[in-house]
Amino acid sequence: MAAVLLASIDWSYAQNRTFDCILEPRQKIKLATPVSGVLKEVLVDRGDVVRKDQIVAGLESAVDQAQLELAKAKAESDATVKAREARLVFLTKKRERTSGLLAKGAASAAALDEIESDFGVAGQDLREAQANLRIAQLEVQRAEEVLKLRSIKSPIDGVVAERNLLSGEYAYEQAPIMTIAQINPLNVEVFVPVALYGTIKVGMEASVTGEAPVGGRYLAKVEVIDPLIDARSGTYGIRLLLSNPDNKIPAGLRCKVEFPNGP
Repeated sequence: MAAVLLASIDWSYAQNRTFDCILEPRQKIKLATPVSGVLKEVLVDRGDVVRKDQIVAGLESAVDQAQLELAKAKAESDATVKAREARLVFLTKKRERTSGLLAKGAASAAALDEIESDFGVAGQDLREAQANLRIAQLEVQRAEEVLKLRSIKSPIDGVVAERNLLSGEYAYEQAPIMTIAQINPLNVEVFVPVALYGTIKVGMEASVTGEAPVGGRYLAKVEVIDPLIDARSGTYGIRLLLSNPDNKIPAGLRCKVEFPNGP
C-alpha cells in the first residue's frame, strides 16, 4: 500500500484517541560474512540505498578463484574416459574375433578367458574414469559455491545504517561489516491504554503525523496487537504498518497516531 497523504481527510471524529508513537525500521540486519577473511572492498557507505541480493562487500578470493579454475580444468579433461572407452571397444572386437576362432578350433579357451578378463577390467576402468569425471564436475560446483561466499550480498532492500569495517580489515562471523535497515515499510510502534482493548482491530487504519520538521500526515494500518498487557503502566503495544516507497520518511522519528472511533 503506497503512502497516502491525509491533508484533505477529516479526522475530527477521532477524539481522545491520539497517542505518542515512534517510527522504526521494518527490520535491522547486522550483516556479517559466513566465512572469515580480509575485506578486499566495501562497496557501500552509510546512507546508501541497497537492493536485495546486491553485492555490498567482497573478501579476498584469489585462492578460491584459482581452486575453481583448477577444478574446471579437471572437469573439462575427458581424455581418460575416451581412452578407456577406446580400449573397451578394442577388447569387445577382440573378444568377438576370438570367440569365432574358438568355434572353428583356431583359438584356445585359455586365450578367450584372458580376453574376457581384460574386457571385465576395462569395463571397470571405464566406470571408474566416468565416476572421477563426475566427481570433478561436482568439485566445480563446490568451488563456485565457496567463491560465492566471498561476496557479501544484502538480504533485503534497505539503506546502510552503519558501516563497521573497511577494506583491508579482517572480517569474521561475529564481526558485522555493516548494518542494513529496511525502512519501506516502516513500523509504527505505540502503547495505548488498556481501556481501548478490543476497540482497535488488526487491519484498522489510523492517521500518523510525523514530528517537526519532517511533519506530514499519513495512513497506516494496524498489523499487530500485543496479547499481553503491562500491568504497571496499564497499557499494551500496537504495531502499525506505514508504507514508505521512496524512503522519504526517516526511521527513528517521533510521531502521533490517531485512531478513529469507529471499527
